[in-house]
Amino acid sequence: MKPNFAHIAFEELEIPEISIPTSKILWNTADGIEIPAIPDPRDAATLRFAAGIPPFLRGPYATMYLTRPWTIRQYAGFSTAEESNAFYRRNLAAGQKGLSVAFDLPTHRGYDSDHPRVKGDVGKAGVAIDVVEDMDILFTDIPLDQISVSMTMNGAVLPVMAFYIATAEKQGVALDQLRGTIQNDILKEFMVRNTYIYPPEFSMRIIADIFSYCSRKMPRFNSISVSGYHLHEAGAPADLELAYTLANALEYLRTGIKAGLKIDDLAPRISFFWAIGMNHFMEIAKLRAGRLLWAQLVKSFNPTIDRSMALRAHCQTSGWSLTEQDPVNNITRTCIEAMSAVLGGTQSLHTNALDEAIALPTDHTAKIARDTQLFLQNETDITKSIDPWGGSFYIETLTKRLYDRAMKHIAEIESLGGMIKAIETGLPKSRIEAAAASKQGRIESGKDTIVGVNKYHSTEKINLELLEIDNHKVREAQIARIEQVKKQRNQKHVDETLHDIEVCAKSGTGNLLECAVAAAKANATLGEISMALESVVGRHQATIQSVSGVYAKEVMNESQFLIARDLADQFEKKTGRRPRVLIAKMGQDGHDRGAKVIATSFADIGFDVDIGPLFQTPREVAKQAMENDVHLVGISTLAGSHKTLIPELIDELSALGRSDIAVVAGGIIPEQDHSSLLNQGVMAVFGPGTVISSAAVEILNKLLNSTGN
Repeated sequence: MKPNFAHIAFEELEIPEISIPTSKILWNTADGIEIPAIPDPRDAATLRFAAGIPPFLRGPYATMYLTRPWTIRQYAGFSTAEESNAFYRRNLAAGQKGLSVAFDLPTHRGYDSDHPRVKGDVGKAGVAIDVVEDMDILFTDIPLDQISVSMTMNGAVLPVMAFYIATAEKQGVALDQLRGTIQNDILKEFMVRNTYIYPPEFSMRIIADIFSYCSRKMPRFNSISVSGYHLHEAGAPADLELAYTLANALEYLRTGIKAGLKIDDLAPRISFFWAIGMNHFMEIAKLRAGRLLWAQLVKSFNPTIDRSMALRAHCQTSGWSLTEQDPVNNITRTCIEAMSAVLGGTQSLHTNALDEAIALPTDHTAKIARDTQLFLQNETDITKSIDPWGGSFYIETLTKRLYDRAMKHIAEIESLGGMIKAIETGLPKSRIEAAAASKQGRIESGKDTIVGVNKYHSTEKINLELLEIDNHKVREAQIARIEQVKKQRNQKHVDETLHDIEVCAKSGTGNLLECAVAAAKANATLGEISMALESVVGRHQATIQSVSGVYAKEVMNESQFLIARDLADQFEKKTGRRPRVLIAKMGQDGHDRGAKVIATSFADIGFDVDIGPLFQTPREVAKQAMENDVHLVGISTLAGSHKTLIPELIDELSALGRSDIAVVAGGIIPEQDHSSLLNQGVMAVFGPGTVISSAAVEILNKLLNSTGN
């Protein structure tokens, strides 16, 4: 069923075209949205809607925070289940009201901790979950019938949900008492975050089966949270984040209805997850415009209850806006972003810690982040007004313009046949990557200010105590637990349940989550359940693409950019060919915004650029570097595996007889690790906030010096 966009708007939302004289235009946003110096009162006059009734402009609930504030739901998980459980219980005792679980990258990608492809990633960016026992430990002394649990999981959603269900039953909790959310938003993974496992079509089958299972057995549990957060963090401006997130949600509605669910059973169980950045008023308007858009989109499916049209949101302050430079200022950034989320009407909120541009948060920095929300709830009276900015000419103008822009993007996606078809064309991904490259250029040219990065630099050195995860120790402990479970289980029973999963996947009949729960109870591992499905449908491989010219357009007159271009020309004259770089990601880190921005900017500077596929091993990167005869390998790392994987890459290049190929590293690498990497042969290390053209100048000078006369 596809909405007819010709008849999708409410009659009462027929907003007349407003002509604003040029003299009243104060500025255009970087995304081309016109902002009038004197907002037109007619924008406010046409958006007179209340909270709690469609189209929910002022909020999904009639009283909003008057009777209960938003839920403080901090996203956390690291190392082992034991460590994460202790952290959760400390937070709950300190005022947190719900849990939000972060899993490590091997878990996201459906690998057990003993798999050879994941040895640098186990326990680094989240908690490692391999068997049901891990989930049991994770929720020890946390009653699942009383605590709402949100789980950010997409690729390996079946075994993770199965382990959660099995753990609840061990606690004696009836499934219909479980409250919380599973992210289960696979479409955005194919656009930006990349922790997919299976091809898109089969991934949508998994989602349909989860919808069906939860509708029957877990009616209080939200079976999907559609994420704009990761689109924002990958570079999408507010209008694209809104449009593509809601276009994804449309696909999920169609999938659920096709699976036999009614719109009034499905829509109320869909929630949304937004990123909140530093454009304060734009972010407030984004949440308000999102509620208008969603109400209208759902109305086209003919719901019979109002709450089917209500967009409920969880928000998280932006990780991308955090800076390594002068990190204490990140407390201020997080507070501003948290206020935007609250003034926009979020239902729950995560506030980032000041050190998350460098490492995982410590207990101390996590407390500061959590307390930021307690201050807002208890000291500001911010909860005593419904939609405090509602009626502001400026906010209503922004709301209307975002609404208009996002609806045009949605209509474009629909014209391609919906988001699944659009993803196949590469359109959403390329639009987001172009926006990210443009933003980077605007920062480096000074058009956009980042305090402490491109303006108002501080000479004060801040020494933070960083949380360090001993990846090798965590992995050894996980492997020991896997081996112990396998020794004690009934292998024949495990094999039968895994065979049932394969049959269900092949036949298209039965429910995949039902089968996964049976396998979980038999003590099958996460990797075994994932592999049973992979053996039938394979593992998805993304097509590599890049944009060009966007970065150069923003920085073409900047001195460092011009110097870098000249050095690239000098290198060609000296060696007979352009400097050639391979941009690579190793391990299971799928966040590729940085890698793609580097690729497009280095190409604009004058490098020949090769982009490696995601999820490579050091050996695979070294082999590609040798085969492509590059001068340089650039490693983008955001998940803490640099101390394991980058030295291995250098060893692999040496083993291939290509120690002449230089290695540089960039991303989230604590300064305390720089000297170790440099001593092991890395040519240069660049942290967050590095000016790309300046990095290129440094690299090209070193390459020129290494080529001799």
